Amino acid sequence: MGHAEFTLRDQVDARRISLDEYWMPFTPNREFKADPRMIVRAEGMYFWNDRGEKLIDASSGLFCCAAGHGRKEIAEAVGRQLLELDFTAPFLRAHPKQFELATRIAELTPGDLNRIFFCNSGSESVESAMKVALAYHQARGQGGRNVFVSRDRAYHGVNFGGVSLSGLANNRRKYGPGLPGIAHMRHTHIRENFFVPGEGEHGAKLAEDLARIVAMYGAENVAACFVEPIAGSTGVLVPPKGYLKRLREICDQHGILLVFDEVITGWGRTGQAFAAQSFDVTPDMITMAKAVTNGAQPMGVVAVSERIHDTIMAAAPEGAIEFFHGYTYSGHPAACAAGLATLDIYRRDGLFERGRALSPYFLDALFSLRDLPVVTDIRGYGMLGALDVAVDGAPGKRGHLLQKKLFDNGLHLKTTGDAAIVAPPLIAEKSHVDRIVEVLRKTLAAL
Repeated sequence: MGHAEFTLRDQVDARRISLDEYWMPFTPNREFKADPRMIVRAEGMYFWNDRGEKLIDASSGLFCCAAGHGRKEIAEAVGRQLLELDFTAPFLRAHPKQFELATRIAELTPGDLNRIFFCNSGSESVESAMKVALAYHQARGQGGRNVFVSRDRAYHGVNFGGVSLSGLANNRRKYGPGLPGIAHMRHTHIRENFFVPGEGEHGAKLAEDLARIVAMYGAENVAACFVEPIAGSTGVLVPPKGYLKRLREICDQHGILLVFDEVITGWGRTGQAFAAQSFDVTPDMITMAKAVTNGAQPMGVVAVSERIHDTIMAAAPEGAIEFFHGYTYSGHPAACAAGLATLDIYRRDGLFERGRALSPYFLDALFSLRDLPVVTDIRGYGMLGALDVAVDGAPGKRGHLLQKKLFDNGLHLKTTGDAAIVAPPLIAEKSHVDRIVEVLRKTLAAL
């Protein structure tokens, strides 16, 4: 059998490319390669496919491009950096932009989360935060604290630590039991809050699951509680009123670290720099990635409390490595240049404020779809929303069909199972929101 092929119609030489060699992630490869949907260009709010057709991007790529696509400021900063310094080892050596970017990020994080550790993805940021938590408890003489708490329907990346924390069955079931000592609270998607924008009135008592787990394992054995302030990849589960504050209280009561995974909610998605600020709950660590470089370069970040950092530093002998962890590409020069240029755009263009101002219009428009019979729930907060479609046979079948039909109708977004997730770039205007909802309505009505 010959290679599956497609033609990039916008290339002058009409070069033919084999589809066989590349093993695509989180994709039904055989289905895709039989009927590929290719993206070849992006600018502002839009993608273009290989047929030259224009699609509006309703998911900021994959929650990455909060400042829109094709930002020349970022591309030029990365290009200059690669010509000046393309790489230097991050162990025992450093370059100035690592320190500059860490300082700029710390200016935006809440509380004393002013110590910044660089990695290369959201998955790596979660793994790094788990190690920080264990190192912190060991440094203060409580090395028995090695149990982690997460939630059902959580997504914390795809490395073994994150998969063990995650509560998405398909991400776990083929890889064995995962790490030991992981307990899961219930998720917060409850019927009483269906079709309610923002924080629901019901469900704050679900935070008591953490107290129950502490009683079961013993507080002296629990290291940290990991939660997404808004559970993103599973379908935008907004916390009930008071839920996150109660988690903070329980953690404080028992000496447990609270970690917010803000890989999706960070960088203006909720109207503030971080959801921690939107919900007025300060965790002990924040993990982030994606929009920190506007998706232009891979980068992950852990923002750590000064208290945690200083405890780990003080426990190590003078001249010794205090934290045995890191990656070859931690704080890569090009990624740091991209991060600095991205933060300049956020500040100069007031994108966090812009997203906050557009949010009511965005949520009203999304919730206008509630009259469609196929829609079973709508949720949202800030510039992040989702709708569920009724299950048709196997779970996820209809959602998968929906995202393909949306693409064909000129709209890109992410689906998880039967949930369609909407997270436009923060440069969006009302006319863009109108177009997104117009295509959603047309496509949902025909399902």
